[in-house]
Amino acid sequence: MNRVKVEFAGSSGQQLAGLLELPNSLQPVRYYALFAHCFTCGKDIAAASRISRELADQGIAVLRFDFTGLGNSDGDFANTNFTSNVEDLVAAAKMLEAEYAAPKLIIGHSLGGAAVLSAVDKIPSLQAVATIAAPSTAHHVQHLFASSKAEIEAQGEAKVKLGFREFSIKKQLIEDLDQYADLQHITRLRRPLIIFHSPIDDTVAVEEAAKIFTAAKHPKSFISLDKADHLLSKKEDARYVAKTLAAWAERYIEVPVTESVATALEDGHVLVTELDKKFLRGLYTNRYSLVSDEPKSVGGSNLGPTPYALLLMSLGACTSMTIRMYAERKGIPLEDIDIRLVHDRVHAEDCAACEGREGKLERIQRYITFKGEQLTEAHIESMLKIANRCPVHKTLESDPVITTELEHDK
Repeated sequence: MNRVKVEFAGSSGQQLAGLLELPNSLQPVRYYALFAHCFTCGKDIAAASRISRELADQGIAVLRFDFTGLGNSDGDFANTNFTSNVEDLVAAAKMLEAEYAAPKLIIGHSLGGAAVLSAVDKIPSLQAVATIAAPSTAHHVQHLFASSKAEIEAQGEAKVKLGFREFSIKKQLIEDLDQYADLQHITRLRRPLIIFHSPIDDTVAVEEAAKIFTAAKHPKSFISLDKADHLLSKKEDARYVAKTLAAWAERYIEVPVTESVATALEDGHVLVTELDKKFLRGLYTNRYSLVSDEPKSVGGSNLGPTPYALLLMSLGACTSMTIRMYAERKGIPLEDIDIRLVHDRVHAEDCAACEGREGKLERIQRYITFKGEQLTEAHIESMLKIANRCPVHKTLESDPVITTELEHDK
């Protein structure tokens, strides 16, 4: 599994910090999801981290980020409100669409659940929605400020302790929450919905889940989290949510048929697909898959070897196979082979092995280590010579003809 740090402009123009959980490099991304964390929490809260990682294991890439003024994101929390959170979600979805692929699933925990229910209509790519321990409306969280409401009304702002931290709550936040007191947006959801909630949640009562379920149209599902607490602090509860969610979403989310197309490839053919709109690429034969990327220093995500690294790996693998076959056939007591390769560009006059050539040249240096206590100088000399007979080596030296033709989409 791979994790990429991302930054993007939020609703107020502030830079927001996020983490994109991706499947491991040998597993293609099936689709992208967006995760909204609980009120005053952050992207690194255990529930968000565990659910995102588990979904990534299922082939689902998940972006989680800190809302404006929280965690590693810029901005002042006191100047944010529920509306700005919804707009941050929309900004995150737009970033995913521009940089990777538009999200198809959105997940919200606690107040983040209320936020995703309000954001759905503004993110056309979404095909399914999930809430976890969510209130039916954002207005529900006003009880958290009940003891300070008079001070907020009189002074315009007050310090309020939420969990183990103290936050400045401004009157504008209370007024903004007042706008989200009905369930009409849930009745207009027009997306499959799954609701996770614990019957013993003492932060957001399970009756809130009942309100969401009643307001939503079919298809809708409810999953009881039995003995889980509000924050899903037990890792088994978070994993259960992720696994159940992934299985449920299979029914509703359209997944590209990349794997079936790759399976249909003929022997000797490869397929390369885009996994993001930068450098990340899926590489497939009819049996295997991996990825290629570029380093972060040139704008990539560093999730796989570069095309040149793959070229060197191909040459190195072929060289190693050729030497091993030769050693076995000749009875050479070769125990192991290590091959290190480097690609660079040099001027011909700086290259001792480039006699008769001019200008700037592509050079691949191959360093071979043979292991075996009984190897003789004659063994080593013969194996070094056979290295140059590797088929990939011959192809690279033969100045191959490369043609390009348009193939219409099937």
